[in-house]
Amino acid sequence: MEATGFPTSADIYLELDGRKIAVVQGYTARASKSSQSVEAFGESEPVATIEGQRKYTLELTRLYATEDAVTDGINFYDLRDFSLVICKPDRKVIYSSCQWSAIQEEGQLNAMVAEKVTVVASKRIETTA
Repeated sequence: MEATGFPTSADIYLELDGRKIAVVQGYTARASKSSQSVEAFGESEPVATIEGQRKYTLELTRLYATEDAVTDGINFYDLRDFSLVICKPDRKVIYSSCQWSAIQEEGQLNAMVAEKVTVVASKRIETTA
């Protein structure tokens, strides 16, 4: 894929077992981390802060199942342990070990389009393009 300009829906997709199963029109990514203060007797302020685990929450908009996924009977509600791949002009960002936490549909029931899907990922890696 040639690196020119902003990502398009072909550059943002869900992957399962090495196969592209859905393209995504847009996304918002939020990273959070739990941290803990270390207190010492007699000190008025914490003496250190311990870094906690990271959590990535992604809001995906307008997911379209690929033709292969539709043929295979893909169901967004059954998805687990998938990846979100975002191809940017200079790098690729992959959120892996994903689970969905919310799905919002509009229109026909059982359509192969989901309006909004909230995803929680346990890993995030960046590779250069």
